Amino acid sequence: MPEMRHDPVQRRWVVISPERSMRPNDFKPCREEVDEFDIFAEGNEAHTPPEIIAIREPGTQPNTPGWQVRVVPNKYPAFRVEGDLDRRAEGLFDVMNGIGAHEMVIESPDRAIDFALLDPEIAFKVADIYRVRMTDLMKDKRLRYVLVFRNRGKMAGASISHPHSQIIATSVTPLAVAIELDSARRHYNDKERCLFCDILAQERLARVRIVYETERHIAYAPFASRVPFELCVMPKLHQHDYREISDDDLRDFVHALQNVLQRLKVALDDPPYNFLLHTSPNPESLTPRTSHWTTLRHDWHWHLEILPRLGSMAGFEFGSGFYINSTPPEQAAEILRSVAL
Repeated sequence: MPEMRHDPVQRRWVVISPERSMRPNDFKPCREEVDEFDIFAEGNEAHTPPEIIAIREPGTQPNTPGWQVRVVPNKYPAFRVEGDLDRRAEGLFDVMNGIGAHEMVIESPDRAIDFALLDPEIAFKVADIYRVRMTDLMKDKRLRYVLVFRNRGKMAGASISHPHSQIIATSVTPLAVAIELDSARRHYNDKERCLFCDILAQERLARVRIVYETERHIAYAPFASRVPFELCVMPKLHQHDYREISDDDLRDFVHALQNVLQRLKVALDDPPYNFLLHTSPNPESLTPRTSHWTTLRHDWHWHLEILPRLGSMAGFEFGSGFYINSTPPEQAAEILRSVAL
């Protein structure tokens, strides 16, 4: 029988419908076409905006070959850094200028190597670039939030096949993050404990949804997973801000992330996916809301969500706000644990 499960973080109901369940080999992602012209390839630096930062071989110059990881502004940005917020009313409606930043993190000169299979040292440098750019962008007090995300494959929204991730800074806190922040704050006010730490304690007690565990991080299929094979990776010890993690913690996190991405690649035949890094909002922004963010260090817990794109939302999902998940997270975790790497 279908089961409805409540997500205490996003405060939504999810329908787990095992009658609609499919085996992993029944998910058949479309084969991706490779771009005829690879704008992010080494040697094509002149075709992108000038780089913001790059990890380079000694002696090489900016915007030339010789880089390992490169960050450039998005050529067609969703937000622009120049200007004032100018928040204003239009009758009942609120309007403001689209102030923010939109950056592309080119993860390797080689478009054939996905993040899951990057050399661990290069993957660490990519994750460190996230930390560096978050720190720099949050110096701008107009910006409330910095979201790191990755679209893998066209079904997940990638318009360029060369492996890359993106960083978008916004002058408002995204709704999905704001709901999570509010849930965490309410839980802390009620119980004087971190909601995410409580979830981790429950998952480690149950042991049925954990996919992979390292000394410092854990990857599990959430109890109310929105989509088949959804995963969450987070630190075991309470940490509220990705920017503040140590190098040792970052290496351990990258190892856990690559491990579960490899498991998805093997179990689901290299599926398209999105990953989303939810960290602390900018506590130094110009206009934090009254009483918000005052307990961030205690109630918030950064985490990374992985959403394989194995199907699409339809009328019921859009009309109701429910997700229908055909693969129970316990089954997904068991399948992924059994993958031999």
